[in-house]
Amino acid sequence: MGTLKLGMVGGGIGAFFGAAHRAAAAMTGRFSLVAGAFSSDPVRARESGHALGLAPERCYGDFETMAKREAGDDGIDLVAVVTPNHLHAPACHAFLGAGINILCDKPLTATLDDALALQTAAAGSSSLFGVAYTNAGFDMVREARSMVAAGEIGTVRLVRVIFPQEWLATAAETTGNKQAEWRTDPARSGAGSLGDIGTHAFHLAEFVTGLSATALSAEVDTFVPGRRVDDNVTAKLRFAGGAKGMLWASQVAIGETNGLRIDVHGDKGSLGWTVEAANRLTFAPLGGRRMVIDRASHGTAFKGTMPPGHPQGFIEALARLYLDMAGQIDAYRGGRAPAADALLLPGIHDGVRGLRFVDAALRSGAEDGRWTDI
Repeated sequence: MGTLKLGMVGGGIGAFFGAAHRAAAAMTGRFSLVAGAFSSDPVRARESGHALGLAPERCYGDFETMAKREAGDDGIDLVAVVTPNHLHAPACHAFLGAGINILCDKPLTATLDDALALQTAAAGSSSLFGVAYTNAGFDMVREARSMVAAGEIGTVRLVRVIFPQEWLATAAETTGNKQAEWRTDPARSGAGSLGDIGTHAFHLAEFVTGLSATALSAEVDTFVPGRRVDDNVTAKLRFAGGAKGMLWASQVAIGETNGLRIDVHGDKGSLGWTVEAANRLTFAPLGGRRMVIDRASHGTAFKGTMPPGHPQGFIEALARLYLDMAGQIDAYRGGRAPAADALLLPGIHDGVRGLRFVDAALRSGAEDGRWTDI
C-alpha cells in the first residue's frame, strides 16, 4: 500500500487533461509523478518536466526512450497516456513491451485496427491496462450499475444516452484553438464527436446496463462547413437480450456545455443520471414514487476520494479510476485477486468496444443508416 511511481506521456504544462490526470492521481495519495515525456517536441517536453519539478534525467524527449529507461524495478509503476489519439497506440505498445502498467485516455486508439493490434499485444504482456472512461468513476454511476445488476428495475427494455456540447458549433479549429485543431484532424483524432464523446456515451450505456450492444443504425453528420470529421451522431442501438437504445452525441448543440445523461427503463422501474447533477440518481419504481438517491443517503460505503455529503466532480471520478488501478497493482504484486470495485476500472476490452462502436457508426452512416453489427 505504499506510494506508486507515476509517469506521463503527453499532457504537458497548459494541457487540460494532463493537469486533470495529475490532480486526480495526487488526490488518491497513492501516486507520485516522477517521470514524463510531456510533448512530441523534445524541448517542450523537458520544459514541462522541469516545471513540474521532476529530476532532469527523468524528463524525456520521447516516449520510446522513456519506456526503455523506466523498465525494471526502479522504474515507474504506471504510465498515464494522455496524448492525441493517434499516439495512443505507439505509446502503449512501447510501454507494454517494457512491462509497465498503463492507464490510457479514451478513445483507446484512432482506428479499430490499431485497437485490435493493441489488444493482442496487451494479451501477451504482463502489464495491467486501464482506459480512462472517467464517468465510470462516479459513485452514482456505479450505484446505477449495481441497482440494474440487482434487478431493481427488472429486465432492461430501453436505454437513452445523450452527450451534447456546443464548443465546436463554429470552426474553432481555424482560430488557433489547439484542442479543436487536433480533434478535428482525422489523421490525429480518427473521428470527431464519435470518438471524442460518443465513445463516452457508448461505454456508459454498456457499463450501467451490463449489456452489450450488438448492432446500430446511425446517422453521422458534419454541420460545420469545411470540417473533415463528424460533429454530430444519432444512433439507434440493439442490445443482447432484446433491449433497445438511442444515443446522441453532438459538439454543435448550442446551449449545451457538457450534457451527458443516461436513462435506463426496465419492466419494474427506471434510473436516470446526469453529469451535471453527478451526486444524484433518480429512481422510479413501477407504480411508486419517483425518488432521488444521493451519495449521502443511499447507504453504500464507497471507497472514493470524497466522503458522502461532499460533491464528487470530474477530478474525483478520475481519481477513483486511479484508485482502482492502484488496487489492481497491489493485488497483482501480492498474488491475490483484486477487490470487486477495483475490477470496475474500464480495461482494454472496453477500449476496443469503443472503437467497434465508432467503426460501425461510420460504416452505417455512410450507407444511410444501414443496421450494422458492432
